[in-house]
Amino acid sequence: MGLFNYNIEKYSPKQLVIIPLALLIISVVLLALTMVSTGMPVTPGIDFSGGTAVTIFSTDTKEQLQSTFAGYPLVDISEGVNNGHFLKFGAMDDAEFRSLSALIYQKFPDARVDQIGETFGKTLQSQAVLALIFSFIGMSIVVFLSFRTFVPSGAVVLSAFADIVMTAAAMNIVGIPLSLGTLAALLMLIGYSVDSD
Repeated sequence: MGLFNYNIEKYSPKQLVIIPLALLIISVVLLALTMVSTGMPVTPGIDFSGGTAVTIFSTDTKEQLQSTFAGYPLVDISEGVNNGHFLKFGAMDDAEFRSLSALIYQKFPDARVDQIGETFGKTLQSQAVLALIFSFIGMSIVVFLSFRTFVPSGAVVLSAFADIVMTAAAMNIVGIPLSLGTLAALLMLIGYSVDSD
């Protein structure tokens, strides 16, 4: 079946687990390094770190927008359809935010400005950690009740843990920040991992 067949039966289970175990260890190290630098295992997005999200419609190029907002903590500019641009700014004090808002509405009257406070971001961080912990504990209980023996249950739980850790490490490598959407994807990954295992 397929163009490429490879017989893995010539390897023992201990040999087969070497590559996934090595990937898990590398992923844990990468998450630990990110934890030291950002305080979270995955680089937090605007939802978790706080900041300002601005949606504007303009024919200005990315470079022109960067020069327009050079005095502000501009983190990222994403381009959308119909000359839409999504700008992300880091945390600011009230005076700087008011100045930014005035500049935005002066140049782009139809802009949409959303601010997420740093305190709210910290609250979301703690809730995200609780959601991951409770979902993982719930999954572990269901798996142990289903199998009623330690070895297969432990393998399924370890596989789910490895899937989440490796995905989070890949997010750091590729540069995908943790947002509410990616958190939901990580939570769904627990279910998909248990189902496939």
